[in-house]
Amino acid sequence: MDVSQSSAGASPDSSDANVFDVVVAGCGPTGAMLAAELRLHGVRVLVVDPVTAPKSMVRIVGLHVRSIELMAMRGLLDRLREHGRVRPAGGFFAGIPGPVPEGLDTAHAFLLGLPQPVVERVLQDHAVSLGARVVRGRSVAGFSQDAGGVVVALDDGTSVRAQFLVGCDGARSAVRKLAGVGFPGEASRSETLMGEMEVGIPPEEVAARVAAVGPVAGSFWLRPFGGVYSVVVPAAGVAGRGSEPTLEDFRARLRAVAGTDFGVHSPRWLSRFGDATRLATSYRTGRVLLAGDAAHVHPPLGGQGLNLGVQDAVNLGWKLAAQVRGWAPEGLLDSYGAERRPVAAAVLDNTRAQMELSSPGAGPEAARRLLVELMRFVEVNRFLVEKVAALDVRYDFGEGPEVLGRRQRDVPVAGGSLYGFMRGGRGLIVDRTGGLDAGGWSDRVDVVVDPGAAVGAACVLLRPDGHVAWAGGDRVGLEGALGRWFGAPVG
Repeated sequence: MDVSQSSAGASPDSSDANVFDVVVAGCGPTGAMLAAELRLHGVRVLVVDPVTAPKSMVRIVGLHVRSIELMAMRGLLDRLREHGRVRPAGGFFAGIPGPVPEGLDTAHAFLLGLPQPVVERVLQDHAVSLGARVVRGRSVAGFSQDAGGVVVALDDGTSVRAQFLVGCDGARSAVRKLAGVGFPGEASRSETLMGEMEVGIPPEEVAARVAAVGPVAGSFWLRPFGGVYSVVVPAAGVAGRGSEPTLEDFRARLRAVAGTDFGVHSPRWLSRFGDATRLATSYRTGRVLLAGDAAHVHPPLGGQGLNLGVQDAVNLGWKLAAQVRGWAPEGLLDSYGAERRPVAAAVLDNTRAQMELSSPGAGPEAARRLLVELMRFVEVNRFLVEKVAALDVRYDFGEGPEVLGRRQRDVPVAGGSLYGFMRGGRGLIVDRTGGLDAGGWSDRVDVVVDPGAAVGAACVLLRPDGHVAWAGGDRVGLEGALGRWFGAPVG
């Protein structure tokens, strides 16, 4: 069957419907975001996904500050906010309540709760509107690669040709397994039930009974959230490891842990998760790359999984596009794994810590009480919030000013928003002197002039993912950074 059937979007810039620049396996948030990022640069993209229909239970996911910034950077935030619930950006490390730190370095200091299908639909629609082709009901069955490209075999017998294949196909990634990439780590030791539902007793009684449980507070809670309750309870004794739980499973476990089922009813979504923690040994094998859960899995405490994957996609998209379009400087594509794998390793570590803090037992309970006290210090609270929200990420670009390698927050620029100038996925020079330009890189890099721009330096060069690639005021330094990140000048 030709992949032009049963699909959405056009097949741009190609006379052969089975030839693409990049094939993306998986149309979850990571795969859809990657497809859109590639299309911003005119890359021919095919996305395949085995899922044809949404699940009956709709899980709520949270976009953290850094992901919210990326959505604003691409003009998607308002569309997502229409369907979301805004929460404060603090108080989610190991479920310990805490305030939003004052002076958080962002213009978007909130958490956005959304049904996961909404996130996927908005990102898929965005990718399709830019020209990506999405084929549902298909998955990668095999591939072969050589110096010239990769031939991808789909499970319906179709083969497509591309320059690159990217596995965004989840924790059980077929692409990762077919590529022979190791996935070491720890297998799941325990499982926890998580969901959102209504309760049948007054709020004050819920709060009193939850407080009385105490000893397992880290792995058990009922908290009001958007008109319902967020419920977390240990899954010990619930049959069907790895399968979707039922409302009766929640009732039984609540009775075992708290002595009451709280009259829970009318669930919005129900799920279970384990504490498996794994990290791919490599993010790239020749012309095959990994992103999202295909590259890393961890417990969902802190809600970092979807965010980590979307951030992978924005880091990878412009670099892979540069390779396809022929202007990538040496080593640019490999910088994806070099930058993102340590970020994932840090997320795995903080979720390990959160799981330990959430475990029953005298030791974890003592550590949890200590952390509650420590979080009263503003700097400790800010440190933990920035870690989970990915505001602390600084890529190693070598010696330079403090802002080098860090993300640039959104600020007013030239009568508008800085992020408003980055919707096309290009580099951006913010010039406060009025004396700089993009020169031979103007086909890849834009310039905005504003003497009052609050960017922490005289001038900055931002990569398409919003990280500061250079900060200074001299033309020589700027051209060196442009060559490093955007290849050779034209003309």
